[in-house]
Amino acid sequence: MSSLSLAWRFARRELRGGLRGFRIFLACLALGVAVIAAIGTVRSSIEYGLSSQGAVLLGGEAEMEFTYRFADNETRAWIADRATAVSEIAEFRSMAVVGEDRVLTQVKSVDDAYPLTGTVELSPPMPLAQALAGADSVPGAVMQLALSARLGLQVGDTFQLGTQQFRLMADLVTEPDAAASGFSIGPRTLVATEALQSSGLLAPGTLFDTKYRMLLPVDADLDATKQAALDQFAEGGMRWSDARNGAPGISRFVERLGSFLILVGLSGLAVGGVGVSAAVRAYLATKTSTIATLRTLGADRSTIFLTYFLQIGALALLGIAIGLVIGGLGPVLLGPLIAAQLPFPADFSLYPSALVEAAIYGALTAFIFTLWPLARAERIRAAALFRDAFAGRSHLPAPRYLLATAVALVLLVGSAALFSGSPELTLWSAAGLAGSLAVLLIAALALGFVARRSTRLVRGRPALRWALSAIGTARDGATPVVLSLGLGLTVLAAIGQIDGNMRRAIGDNLPDRAPSYFFVDIQRDQMPDFTDRVTNDPAVSKMESAPMLRGVVTKINGQPAKEVAGDHWVVRGDRGISYAGELPDGTEVVAGEWWADDYTGDPQISFAEEEAEELGIELGDTMTLNILGREMTATITSFRAVDFSSAGMGFVLVFNEAALAAAPHSFIATVYSDEQAEAQILRDLGREMPNVTAIRVRDAIERVSEVLRQIASATAYGAAATLLTGFLVLLGTAAAGEPARRYEAALLKTLGASRGRILGSFALRSVILGAGAGLVALGAGTAGAWAVNTYVFEISYQVIWPNALAIIAGGVLATLLAGLAFAWQPLAARPAGQLRSRE
Repeated sequence: MSSLSLAWRFARRELRGGLRGFRIFLACLALGVAVIAAIGTVRSSIEYGLSSQGAVLLGGEAEMEFTYRFADNETRAWIADRATAVSEIAEFRSMAVVGEDRVLTQVKSVDDAYPLTGTVELSPPMPLAQALAGADSVPGAVMQLALSARLGLQVGDTFQLGTQQFRLMADLVTEPDAAASGFSIGPRTLVATEALQSSGLLAPGTLFDTKYRMLLPVDADLDATKQAALDQFAEGGMRWSDARNGAPGISRFVERLGSFLILVGLSGLAVGGVGVSAAVRAYLATKTSTIATLRTLGADRSTIFLTYFLQIGALALLGIAIGLVIGGLGPVLLGPLIAAQLPFPADFSLYPSALVEAAIYGALTAFIFTLWPLARAERIRAAALFRDAFAGRSHLPAPRYLLATAVALVLLVGSAALFSGSPELTLWSAAGLAGSLAVLLIAALALGFVARRSTRLVRGRPALRWALSAIGTARDGATPVVLSLGLGLTVLAAIGQIDGNMRRAIGDNLPDRAPSYFFVDIQRDQMPDFTDRVTNDPAVSKMESAPMLRGVVTKINGQPAKEVAGDHWVVRGDRGISYAGELPDGTEVVAGEWWADDYTGDPQISFAEEEAEELGIELGDTMTLNILGREMTATITSFRAVDFSSAGMGFVLVFNEAALAAAPHSFIATVYSDEQAEAQILRDLGREMPNVTAIRVRDAIERVSEVLRQIASATAYGAAATLLTGFLVLLGTAAAGEPARRYEAALLKTLGASRGRILGSFALRSVILGAGAGLVALGAGTAGAWAVNTYVFEISYQVIWPNALAIIAGGVLATLLAGLAFAWQPLAARPAGQLRSRE
């Protein structure tokens, strides 16, 4: 009989004994796989929903978008030749005004063909065309309830956009293509484009985007149509979208957040791996006599290894299957509840790709964490019948097992990089996870060393001395606790510190760093009056203004910009640009030279230093931009230091004045004022310049911070799963150590110790281990949070002590509960029975 068949025969007999000793093993593996499967299923459900509803989300089968302008006759003719239906839309920000109240709104002006796909739902119900037609010679509008309620508007009331009056005809309940508009600061208002002609909001130089949605013939080749549009109009600043990715911003966000959460889930699976390894070691320790007997009867090492490898493998497959069922079916069963909370479609179903990904992670993790203890088991000899084979010094497994472990680890990281679609993030996360585990392992060994050294210092305190002795001498006493609990607490500590510092930055630092308002669409002839009103107000501490245009970077040194810069944000979509003659106050040129005040030669650009370094741009390079449909090539002659984190005035690109001064454009301004004066400034400027739009910086940053808080909450759920896995590992460790504690309690009772003192010793052991794990996790999490806040968000950092102390308290409480859960039986055991069993 071959070794494999004989090993499988032995493994089947072992499996007949049931799952005793493997409950924690299965729970850790199943929970880790379930978290990853659930995250993957939700992500796939959203991605499929976005894909299947792409035409509805986009508002058509294809879209051509322009900045600052409507399509010219040539473009309109091109679109008409290829589309069966076309809808023209304009989008911009403006102020909805009722009396003295002015509220920022995201305006969408539409034509009679809108919407090409989907249905606009209004309250009270009526056709959109009827609502936009208005009443009593006043054009109509619909707006979201949040906006009308804030302005105190009822259906039938009038309000103002720019210089045009509109009548609110209904509340906007459902806007089918809302996702295609991306992130917006203000609530939505819908009006007819033709009603805006005398509003002053679509004047040359004002900030607006136009979108041309199309329905294509059934036999149209979408790829060919896209390429034809790009070939003819891309250099004119046109951006293309189609129904295959109707909401690219949402798709990108979901993909990146899902990838990040899966990496968080992998950290939980790593914690579960610690529990898997501990469970296998504890199980094999009970099989010492069985393995020794098999060796006595002639079983070779490979048979022994295969026997338990097949047994553990079968149980691992069971745990993975349980995790896949929970993680796959859970989101499907909760789909209606989840979908109700999402502002975009999601089709909840079982997605094989998400389940396969989770299964691969689970199988590789189980293999990595069980191979080491299984490799040690094959070293047990027949002499183990007379002594404890696992009590001696640990040895490294044979080189072939070390190589197999390394290969599996590479496969795990490689799989995560492949599936996540973000190799760099995966590698950094893997490095951070490995570093955290290394730090926790070192901390666990150090804790054991300190405990051994400290026993001499606590004479006269027997309970504490017993606790320290157990931590310092019990095999792996500190390691499983610190590793399993510490990693989960590290993730939670980092999230808590990041979130706390973000809240502090928004609440404390914003008034000192950020302006009160951004004002946009200020016309050139309005700038003197605007400047006079603002600068003569004693409540205003500073005002900055600059001409504002938008353009698309199309080429760098004559090459397509995206081929040179990839997906860098500077070349993704249109960018705000400005011009200047003399060097503006506060501008620091760090390389090159600023042009002369009266320079009128070939166009020159001053570029932001940090972004130039990221793009690999040097002085003397050329850059081509499409501005208002016309291409302009300029030479980069200087680099500037630009601080975008202050929320103040900042442009990546600044041209010399003569290059752009003649182009239609408007001005923007930032105003820094006392908070109590903001409302009066807004009222005065709104009354004198109704076309000017004010964006309150506090509101904009609060919207961004709300998104960040939602991300932090989503990450916290993943970290909570990691922490729960760690708690299961603690329970498994406590359960595995119960026989040793029974024997310890029996000895101490025999020597005269009371139950209360023994219980106190067990509790102190848990408290010390939990505090150690919490302190190490706090250090690692704080360091990670400092790096994120300093280098990603670029804000100052300080330790948020309430969050920090909560992490330490959580570590102590978790270990205390796990330890006490398995302390009562050892205390209740009779000393005679326990001591007799060890004879």
